[in-house]
Amino acid sequence: MKGTFPLQQFHKLRTPFYYYDTALLRQTLDTIRTEASRYENYAVHYAVKANANPKLLTIIRESGLGADCVSGGEIRAAVKAGFPAGKIVFAGVGKADWEIELALDYDIFCFNVESVPELEVIEQLAAAKGKTARVAFRINPDVGAHTHANITTGLAENKFGISMQDMDRVIDRCMGMEHVQFIGLHFHIGSQILDMGDFVALCNRINELQDRLEARHIRIGHINVGGGLGIDYGHPNRQPVPDFKTYFATYASRLRLRPGQTLHFELGRSVVGQCGSLISRVLYVKQGVNKQFAILDAGMTDLIRPALYQAVHKIENLSSEAPTETYDVVGPVCESSDVFGKGVTLNGTKRGDFIALRSAGAYGEIMASSYNCRELPKGYTSDEFI
Repeated sequence: MKGTFPLQQFHKLRTPFYYYDTALLRQTLDTIRTEASRYENYAVHYAVKANANPKLLTIIRESGLGADCVSGGEIRAAVKAGFPAGKIVFAGVGKADWEIELALDYDIFCFNVESVPELEVIEQLAAAKGKTARVAFRINPDVGAHTHANITTGLAENKFGISMQDMDRVIDRCMGMEHVQFIGLHFHIGSQILDMGDFVALCNRINELQDRLEARHIRIGHINVGGGLGIDYGHPNRQPVPDFKTYFATYASRLRLRPGQTLHFELGRSVVGQCGSLISRVLYVKQGVNKQFAILDAGMTDLIRPALYQAVHKIENLSSEAPTETYDVVGPVCESSDVFGKGVTLNGTKRGDFIALRSAGAYGEIMASSYNCRELPKGYTSDEFI
């Protein structure tokens, strides 16, 4: 079953472009709000790195979510979209001085700190402004995730976070600082995780670390478990909204929160992934020696995930109901890796047909580049076609 798209409206637009189903986005946000509200101590932040389209940010802010940012630019985008500074968290392994100063000026809720040198710089910059920075330490829990190696972040070999054996030393260092307030621990083990067992393993590790802190009579107010919940790339119509109920319930049943603690989540892909599609048109159908190619006007510059992560997106011919044929679906960029899919079954395809690459709302438009001097794709929402 194909998705529903306003095909007649698409004829007025220059391809490639991103199309966002805002009804689905709002349904997803309603589900998040409903399931998270079952637990009075849950706070959800949207991971801006997944998609910073201003129209989507506004809808997400209106739903009541906070923002998880990993750059000064993302902080500016979140503030511009109306996210309260008190609901913004700032993560990232390499925060520049100007980014830290920007976050201090906005008085954001919390810095997720990843090293002692970073902590020392935050202390120095906060002291210069006469401010106190709230910090949570990102601990690398050495927990693997069943996902692509390039989006696994919780192993000891990854660049992210502070090692568990260094946690106590870093906390002790922080306790001696006048302009930094230690309020919690932060974790994130990876992205596109569909096995709830990975989150159970994280809960077990956090429970161990909390016990270790309590043995030292250290109590904290906030635990941040990051995000990571995946989406169904193969069947976007079958499961358009991820299983947030099971996701939140897993933490409720396995994580031993202390009285008064708030549990923070940083969801990105699961919020916007399914609502977005990259819309392209067929430039040529080329017959090769052993295969035929559907050459699109969209390429890896518009959606880099297949080239970067070997990601698979469902591809649909929106213009055709002809009998199916098999194609390698490729782009126009002068790179052999500019391939969206090999051996893809599509309804009979010809020049000018509209092609949708589904489940592209996360890490699609935001990662686009102008390589080959190509124009960046525009983003449109379904609200604009009403």
